[in-house]
Amino acid sequence: MNDNTTFQLEFAPIKNKKVTSCFDEPQVSSDGGVLFLREIDRQIGLTDRLVSAIDDKRRQTHIDHGLDELLTQRIYQICCGYEDADDCDHLKGDPAFKIAVGRDPQEDPDLGSQPTMSRLENSITARDLLRIGYALIDNFINSYPEPPKVIVLDMDPTADEAHGRQEMIHFNGFEDCYCFMPFHVYEGISGDLITTTLRPGKTPSYQEIIAILKRIVRRIRAAWPKVEIIFRADSHHTMPEVMKWMDKHTVDFCTGLRSNPRLYDLFASTIQDAERKYQVTGKPVRSITSAYYQAATWEKLQRVICRVKVSEKGTDVRCIVTSFQEAGAKYLYDTVYSGRGKMELMIKDHKMALKSDRTSCSKKEANQFRLFMHSAAYVLLHALRSNLLKGSEFATAQFDTIRLRLLKIGTRVEIGKRFLKLHFPMRYPLKPLLIQASSILAVVNTT
Repeated sequence: MNDNTTFQLEFAPIKNKKVTSCFDEPQVSSDGGVLFLREIDRQIGLTDRLVSAIDDKRRQTHIDHGLDELLTQRIYQICCGYEDADDCDHLKGDPAFKIAVGRDPQEDPDLGSQPTMSRLENSITARDLLRIGYALIDNFINSYPEPPKVIVLDMDPTADEAHGRQEMIHFNGFEDCYCFMPFHVYEGISGDLITTTLRPGKTPSYQEIIAILKRIVRRIRAAWPKVEIIFRADSHHTMPEVMKWMDKHTVDFCTGLRSNPRLYDLFASTIQDAERKYQVTGKPVRSITSAYYQAATWEKLQRVICRVKVSEKGTDVRCIVTSFQEAGAKYLYDTVYSGRGKMELMIKDHKMALKSDRTSCSKKEANQFRLFMHSAAYVLLHALRSNLLKGSEFATAQFDTIRLRLLKIGTRVEIGKRFLKLHFPMRYPLKPLLIQASSILAVVNTT
C-alpha cells in the first residue's frame, strides 16, 4: 500500500455532515467487466495462439510472470482503456485484473509492472512477429464455424504520428508530420480484424502491398480452397503489379482509380449529360456508367466504373477499376466499393478507442509488437460485441461505448478459502444485459 491510502479528498458538506473520501479499499476495482473479456478469450483461444507464437527465451525457473499472464494482462488493460505500459504499475494489484489473468487477488503476487512489460516488448524478435501475424490470421479463420463463400479484404494505411527517433518513421507531406502508416486489414463484411503491419509513413509500394496480400491469401486458401476473395482499397493500391498479381492468384478486386484527362474523355458524354440535366432541373444529378480502359502501364484492358455527381457544388467525377465483368455498374460502385466506408469505423475503434497509435518505442520490432497487442484487444472486443451483445442496443456500438458501459463496473471482490465473488452495484442499469451475456456463456461452455 502506498502513501495515497491516507490521503483524503474533501467535498462540500451535506446537511452539516463532512464529506470526504480516501483510497483505502484494496479489494475494489473499477473494471469488473474484464471478466467477460476473459470468458471470450477462453472461447476463441486468442491469447493461447499468441503465446504459442512467441519463443520465450527466459529461464522459466527464474521468472515471476508467465508469458500468458503478461500478454493477457496487457491486452485486457488495453481493452479497458489503459493503453500505456506505465498503467501496469498502477493496476498490477487490481483484484479484477488479477482474477482475469488467473491469479488469486489475495494470495498470489501482483501482476507485471511497467519495466517487466517493457522488457517483454523489447525481447520480441522478427520471427516472433511473423508467427504472431500468422496467429492473428489463424484466429480470423477459426472464427468461422464453416468456410464462407466469399470474404472481402479491406486494406488501408492510417497515420500514427511519431514524437521521437523511432526506427522506420518517415516524414509525410500530406500529414505534415513524421509518422508511421501501418496497414490495417479487415474482413469487410463481418468487421473482423485480419492483421496489422507497421510500415513507414509514406505511400505504399506495390512490393509492400503484394507482400502482405501474399501471406494473407496463401493462409486463407490453405484453409478454404474454394472461398472467393475480393480485395477493396483506395487508389494508392491500384498499381499494375498489384492487379497482375491478383489476376494470377484469382483474387477479384474493386479499387479506387485516380481521374485523369483520358478518363474524362472516355466518360465525356456521361459527364455532359449529367451537367445538362442539372441545368434543366436544378436538382442534384447522379449517374454511374462503365467502360473499358487501359493505362499505359497496364498489361490489359480493365473495366472502369465512373460515378458522376453534379450539384450546386459543381461536378464531381470519381472512378474505380474492377475485375468483375458481369455485375451492374451501380451495384459495384454503391454496394461493393462504397461498402469499404465501414472500414473507417473499424480503424476508428482500433486507433481512437484502443489508442493503437502508442508506437513510441525506439525499435521497430517493439512497436510492431505493441500494434499486435492493440490488434488483439480489437479482436476481443469485436468478439464480445458480435457474440454476447448481438441483438442488444450495443450490437453496433463503438468500442469506447462498450468499455464505458460494460467494462467499467465498480466491483468489490469477496475472497474466501474456496471462492471468489465479485459484487456489482445493485442498481447497475445494464444488469439484464449482463445476465443475458452470462447465460450465453454458460450455454457455450457446456457445448
